[in-house]
Amino acid sequence: MTLAKTDAGLRMLKDRSSGLSPRQRAVLILLDGQRSLAEVLAATSAGGVTLDDVERLVQLGLVAELPAGTPSFSDSAPGGLDRDRYLQAYALATQLTAELGGKWGNLDLAVESAENLEDLEALAPRIRAAVGPLKFGPLAALLRIR
Repeated sequence: MTLAKTDAGLRMLKDRSSGLSPRQRAVLILLDGQRSLAEVLAATSAGGVTLDDVERLVQLGLVAELPAGTPSFSDSAPGGLDRDRYLQAYALATQLTAELGGKWGNLDLAVESAENLEDLEALAPRIRAAVGPLKFGPLAALLRIR
């Protein structure tokens, strides 16, 4: 099954006071119609995302199943692997910074405005300083930072 954001889901991502949990927000970001539900759950399981979180997004009308035969992008498409790596890194960075608060200069907002891997790599030193090297390790691996 492949799920994608609805228009309501896209609007919800832009609304910081959406009422979604950090886990639900992270999975909503990744449900873009390009990967299966199983792949998204595998990518977000370390952050505690469960099928219940996805079901809640469906109930709220924020995501919907793509009709059969809808074309999807593959990793063989140009930039497909980088896009997947960006989506995984973005979801993880969002989870790491979601509860930091204003002490870190709205780092969570900076992460949410990151549009590509380069933007996330530029924020990496601030994220590492905020969350510490242990929590930062998985993100460093995705960003391929040594």
